[in-house]
Amino acid sequence: MRRTRTALVALAAASLLLAGCATSSAPADAPAADGGASGDAFPVTIDHAFGETTIDSKPTRVATVSWGNQEAALALGVVPVGMPAVTWGDDDGDGILPWVKDKLDELGAETPVLFDEAEGIDFEAVADTQPDVILAAYSGLTQQDYDTLSKIAPVVAYPDVAWGTSWQDLTIINGTALGLETEAEALVADLTTHLADLTGAFPDIAGKTSLFSSFDATDLSQIGFYSTEDPRPLFLEDLGLTPASTVAEQSQSTDQFWITNSTEEIERFDDLQLLVTYGDDTTLAAMQADPLLSRIPAVADGAVVILPIANAPLSAAANPSPLSIPNALTSEYIDLIGAAAQKVAS
Repeated sequence: MRRTRTALVALAAASLLLAGCATSSAPADAPAADGGASGDAFPVTIDHAFGETTIDSKPTRVATVSWGNQEAALALGVVPVGMPAVTWGDDDGDGILPWVKDKLDELGAETPVLFDEAEGIDFEAVADTQPDVILAAYSGLTQQDYDTLSKIAPVVAYPDVAWGTSWQDLTIINGTALGLETEAEALVADLTTHLADLTGAFPDIAGKTSLFSSFDATDLSQIGFYSTEDPRPLFLEDLGLTPASTVAEQSQSTDQFWITNSTEEIERFDDLQLLVTYGDDTTLAAMQADPLLSRIPAVADGAVVILPIANAPLSAAANPSPLSIPNALTSEYIDLIGAAAQKVAS
């Protein structure tokens, strides 16, 4: 799946070495920032899960759907005419994550039209913004969604797997669609260096086996986790962690981003040293009190990072974007991972 991500491995390594739902109205004819894109980059053709999309000329009205695509555009200086209202991680109910608001302020831009995606893509609202490209490199588009959106404007879909696009791919695919591929690659390199600087303070992180879960206190008979198709465990790899063996093995045999196991097979997790999960102040104690979950080394050692469930930007930062990575909350997230890594029994 990782066509772009694979190519970025060398880029990331080089950078590491160098490092040692309210809607705001916007007029349909409002100009969007062009981010300095050159018309010489076009036409450009992008391969994706539904075929290929050709963009004939530099987009001037950019719409985004699903998660994070607007953040790639904004990070490259392009203000969308419309983007989704965010609910996950939105702590003040304005539909915008804090790092997105900061970027809009930096660019001197008004809030774009916000699409309500609570029940799926609002095709009519997208069409009303009159886009000339729709960015969806990280999304869960179905064929029907793609076909419907394609009647509005050219659509840049995910490369292979729904909800399986890394932040690096998110940045470069969307950047390419905007005529800013070189700038996107440079941004990825800079952010990789930034992450290396942050993780450098926590040498205990390197090589620890990890798993990213979402703990369900009402059903202790199962343990679920995100596969390596999902950006959250991929981000843990970016930070120097390694997927636990069962995560790596089971991810190879599925194209899904979520896997569930019975805790009756708890021995599958015998090598799990560090666990990241959504939960609350009672989560770790509940896991440690359970006769099966408590056998997981990470749980026994208390090497568990608990991310808040309800409308917390910190939890949104764990699913990274080129705007969230430079934000202080990503640094806080890495601090929590570093503290958990120090608890791993030697």
